Amino acid sequence: MLSVAGLRKRYGEVVALDGFELEVAPGEIVGLVGHNGAGKTTFARAVAALLRVDAGTVRVAGRPITPRRRRPGELGLAPQELALFPTTALENLRYAGRLYGLGRHTLAERIAETAEALGLTELLPRPVEDLSGGQQRRLHAAAAMLHRPRVLLLDEPTVGADPVTRELLLHAVRDLADRGTAVVYTTHYLPELEVLDATLAVADHGRVIARGSRAELLAALPGRVTLSFADGAGLVFPPDLSGHAGGLHGDDVVITAIDPAAAAARLLAANPEHAARLRSIALDAPSLDDLYRELLTRNGA
Repeated sequence: MLSVAGLRKRYGEVVALDGFELEVAPGEIVGLVGHNGAGKTTFARAVAALLRVDAGTVRVAGRPITPRRRRPGELGLAPQELALFPTTALENLRYAGRLYGLGRHTLAERIAETAEALGLTELLPRPVEDLSGGQQRRLHAAAAMLHRPRVLLLDEPTVGADPVTRELLLHAVRDLADRGTAVVYTTHYLPELEVLDATLAVADHGRVIARGSRAELLAALPGRVTLSFADGAGLVFPPDLSGHAGGLHGDDVVITAIDPAAAAARLLAANPEHAARLRSIALDAPSLDDLYRELLTRNGA
């Protein structure tokens, strides 16, 4: 659905995009993560045809998107900064719907549907200035979603949001993807991507340095296992674990390995007399935070 190839954008000496590439299938949610300045916001603006890139292409459903070839109805963008008019919540949604080309009857249906999904129904008559920060954040996202775009770009949609706003937004995004929308969801809050069952794209210095499912990207990362003994005296580490075990900390052993459970089994097999002294085993699988830190370290960030 969304195909981005070789995007480059420079602002003077600053390289914002340096060959940025990304493919997003219909119904897929891609979690775009990266440190500040990695190019995420510039990428979103380029896809939405809000700036002219120096090189590269953006295509939606095979058709090019440029500042001269905008197709507002195919794209939805909710930038990180709130973009709301000082009128009522309802008027904001009506304006967005007309901008995206929705007819009167369809617009009324979509406003009702989106407002209900995001908990805005009772708030529609109220002026934007009377809404809380979380309510404004939901209205901001609703304006980008109500026309059911083919591609939806959400840049930090829950920054500063309360738990209710976060839950409603995540559910609405998942529902839109289930209808076939390709979603690019930029966030620093990685647990949201697990809730959304998103694939991942990690950006660094204006390009994507890793792309795939969580399982694929986490498979090569080591996990940890902690074994607690009633008495760890005399514990012997097999040669194949000597470089992975952190040694004995009191009566606890921490082992870092690609397969920590198998490593724990080898340790116990080498120390059968300690099996009866084992009090607990705790397994810690690698997380998205671990992946993010590893990739940035590997690429010198």
